Amino acid sequence: MAITAPSTARNSPESAQPLGAVIEQVRGWVERCGWIWVSGQVIELRRRQAPTQFLTLRDSRSEHSATITCSTQVLDTAGPLTEGMTVLACLTPRVWAKNTSLSFECAELRIAGEGRLLVQLEQLKRKLQAEGLFDSVRKKRLPFLPEVVGLITGAGSAAERDVLSNLQRRWPGVRVRVRHALVQGPDSAADVMTGLAELDADPGIQVIIIARGGGSLEDLLPFSDEGLVRAVAAARTPVISAIGHEPDSPILDLVADRRASTPTEAAKIAVPDAREQADQIAVQLNRLRQAIITRVRGEQDWLSQVRSRPVMRDPAGGFAVHQEWLDATCNRLQRAIDQRIADERTGLAHALSAVRSMSPKATLERGYAIVADAEGGSVTSVNDTDPGDQLLLYLSDGQLVVEVDYQEEEK
Repeated sequence: MAITAPSTARNSPESAQPLGAVIEQVRGWVERCGWIWVSGQVIELRRRQAPTQFLTLRDSRSEHSATITCSTQVLDTAGPLTEGMTVLACLTPRVWAKNTSLSFECAELRIAGEGRLLVQLEQLKRKLQAEGLFDSVRKKRLPFLPEVVGLITGAGSAAERDVLSNLQRRWPGVRVRVRHALVQGPDSAADVMTGLAELDADPGIQVIIIARGGGSLEDLLPFSDEGLVRAVAAARTPVISAIGHEPDSPILDLVADRRASTPTEAAKIAVPDAREQADQIAVQLNRLRQAIITRVRGEQDWLSQVRSRPVMRDPAGGFAVHQEWLDATCNRLQRAIDQRIADERTGLAHALSAVRSMSPKATLERGYAIVADAEGGSVTSVNDTDPGDQLLLYLSDGQLVVEVDYQEEEK
């Protein structure tokens, strides 16, 4: 049974068709439509731990939407797909017989428009990040006050006026070397790379600003060019990226040494504000002055405390106490010396008395005499002399010379 266009002919209740047969006929008619490429916006994406994935596409110009089924491989091949992206899908309609629902099976999925560009940029970001070009350790420190600033921007652009006016307003003495370059179009990246090489080769330039106003994703694509990004990473001079406005984020922002949200912000990063610096100097001088005053006052208070001490009012007062102690000690020492001398004199007198009592002179004083022969030899026995020998007698008050008449030995 074939489905024909609606007509006035109707079947009767007696010739009613089975519902399943009608559904199968509708299913066959729908699936004969074949494959077709369509464009739509992803409004819902549900990833599952299953071979079949589901997403919902909506026509960007109407309220029509449809459920799409695809394999995990088709979804992964499309790239990092997120809700809101516009995609190109190769679809064929399918009717599910059980509930007569209509869906579309997707055989191939591609990200379209800006989404595809974003995928390509994301892949480039991952590649450069894996090489370490975005690491913070390789970013160069900007000089505090550069004498010469290099500027790469479009000729006569608003970005050029913003950077120059703000540089002069913030620090009038700064010098700027401007290198005009194409900031849009297929030759833009190469022209900016050439300007970067020229300014980087100048040893007098201490920082380089690459500035451009806002624009669409396609307009800012040159500043995500891989060659330009690698040139900025290899530059000797620190580079400030000031591309577009705050929401814009080309890859150049990630590899530059500093990112500025706007060209005006780039000027603020490149040089300090003279008025702010003068105010800071005044504040610091005032703090230094107050610190010196506080320190001097503290030292004066300390000196006053030292001068108020008794020893400072009467420096010799402390010596009086020590003098009394010294006098007492000297007196004790003198008494000890005198006592020691007296004791030694007494001991010496006793020793002298003992010596004198034992000396021959004391014996002579008691009436004894010492006998010696003519040669002065001591005579201790009568047998030491002969009659007629002359002897010498030592008495207490002198000497006598006697002659031996006879000898008599004690019996």
